[in-house]
Amino acid sequence: MIYDSDPWLMPYKGAIDARHARIEDLRRRISRGGRLCDGVNNHLYYGLHRAEDGSWVIREFAPNASRIYLIGDFNNWKRTAPYSFKPLGGGNWELCLPEFCLHHGDLYKLFIEWPGGGGERLPSYVRRVVQDDVTKVFSAQVWDPAEPYRWKHGHAGRRPNPMIYECHIGMSSEEEKVASFEEFRRDVLPKVKALGYDTIQIMALQEHPYYGSFGYQVSNFYALSSRFGTPEEFKRLVDDAHGKGIAVVMDIVHSHSVDNEAEGLSRFDGREDLYFYSGDQGRHPAWGSRCFDYGKDETKYFLLSNVKFWMEEYHLDGFRFDGVTSMLYWDHGLGKDFGSYDLYFNEGVDENAVAYLALANILVHEMNPNAITIAEDVSGMAGLAAPFAEGGVGFDFRMAMGIADHWIKWIKEKSDEQWSMGEIWWELTNKRADEKTISYAECHDQALVGDKTLIFRLIDKEMYFSMRRDSDNALVDRGIALHKMIRLVTAATSGGGYLTFMGNEFGHPEWIDFPREGNGWSFKYARRQWSLAEPDYLRYKGLRDFDSDMVHLIRRERLLSVPPRLLVADEQKKILIFMRKNCIFALNFSPSGSFADYGFAAPAGEYVEVLDTDEDRFGGYGRTASGTHHFTIPEKSPNGDQAFDNTLSLYLPARCAVVLKKI
Repeated sequence: MIYDSDPWLMPYKGAIDARHARIEDLRRRISRGGRLCDGVNNHLYYGLHRAEDGSWVIREFAPNASRIYLIGDFNNWKRTAPYSFKPLGGGNWELCLPEFCLHHGDLYKLFIEWPGGGGERLPSYVRRVVQDDVTKVFSAQVWDPAEPYRWKHGHAGRRPNPMIYECHIGMSSEEEKVASFEEFRRDVLPKVKALGYDTIQIMALQEHPYYGSFGYQVSNFYALSSRFGTPEEFKRLVDDAHGKGIAVVMDIVHSHSVDNEAEGLSRFDGREDLYFYSGDQGRHPAWGSRCFDYGKDETKYFLLSNVKFWMEEYHLDGFRFDGVTSMLYWDHGLGKDFGSYDLYFNEGVDENAVAYLALANILVHEMNPNAITIAEDVSGMAGLAAPFAEGGVGFDFRMAMGIADHWIKWIKEKSDEQWSMGEIWWELTNKRADEKTISYAECHDQALVGDKTLIFRLIDKEMYFSMRRDSDNALVDRGIALHKMIRLVTAATSGGGYLTFMGNEFGHPEWIDFPREGNGWSFKYARRQWSLAEPDYLRYKGLRDFDSDMVHLIRRERLLSVPPRLLVADEQKKILIFMRKNCIFALNFSPSGSFADYGFAAPAGEYVEVLDTDEDRFGGYGRTASGTHHFTIPEKSPNGDQAFDNTLSLYLPARCAVVLKKI
């Protein structure tokens, strides 16, 4: 168990064991002695389905309803007796219709009546929702294509150390518009493949009424967002990715639900607490959304079936669970610094949410042992990314969210001379021994309006004037050099995997700002300017090419399969050197000091330089020679890890990093 390897957890042994037993009891009850995934099938019962004889059946869970009607194109949106649901007991309702009553493409809704009121609603398990271009009203849509999609490729396989390309379909075009699944498949997937990333993490797939929410205000949990295209087009995208050896991970939102009643689950049958906590606990104070009651069976079955549905229907390879910190704590973790283990095992923890997340992880890995699950958690809850069998919650990875925050802090608050090599090493490598993490220098969060991307923090307005390779600008030179070094050291020290957001690999300029009233509903900043990385005369190309070489090297040498080992943290000279598997990474963060013969203790042998941030083709000065061979000498150096009796000497120019591979 996790407390056996971490003595600081021993005082919480009773709480950890009780948590584990509680989850195990839930698993047995839901699975009825079998596999959990066999006991979770709400998506096959509720919603609109074809029966074997071609007729239609639609079922809904609405225990507070007194009457439910199906309204739509087929009955002029009127409540009529032939389209009235029958109560089945237990809060369940059913309507059976002949085949000729509904057709592919028909629009429909439910009209639910309850004591004292009623209103139009979208079915809770609806799989297809579309928005009217004129009225902007959302309706459910019958989706029954004549030819179902035929899959060509299997899953992409195991990803013990994923290199993740985080992306958003709608803003993936260079044109000022909402891009489609087909455009992403055609135009962006080949770029991801060429860059070397082996996993894409797609945002905003679940239907959401407000495009500018980045997909985090979900209304219809089973519906693929129709603004990007059809289910068949998304399946083709996933299939194509698998054919290219790229795994597809979904950014899934189970942490809250949009407050909208006409589109979402809020007051679905007139009750405030059908799937949510009642009162203030059911409303998120920061997000203005509804908070799920994970202790309710109907909520657990709704969300667990949702996980199974996305894996079954779209052949996904895993999930990044959004907002996990908000789920775990009754106060959503707002204003906490999480400096004590006590916070993980007291009455401030929503144990219902912990249990749900553990069940979701069990379910995912039962369905596909190679699937990956990632927790977006800032609290660092002990055991969150440890196996369930060892007393953990079962996530494969936790997002190392503090790393990006620290890069912002160092760039924003400290001069280059004040950067501490020891502090950088600690923040990049500090993690629990029982978990793996996904490291990143920046994700989509750092690119949103109100924040700044890494490149913009380094260069700021000079990006508009001095990104030509022939420009003479010291600020830009510094920014380009540090952009490469920061990404290299973040990826190379990662605790299991690495992530970048689409376009940031080449230093995409400016920010992300979705169309809204405040910007005149403009798409200017909700797109990716891919063409900037193509011309040889712009510096973006060098950043992109470096990122590609870095990712390919890490994957080719399988460097993330073993932990990194610190060799040198030279505070005076600003040099950081470490080993990972068969490679040595040497970084000189000094803004002015270049060292012609920097010696340090290293394993004996011959090394060849395989990557250099200072190469001319990466926008550097070409001060070292790529491909140069280096040999250790049999003398013990006082500098570095004293476990090694040999010395390796390197030329380390200012603001430069080199990677050496042992032959």
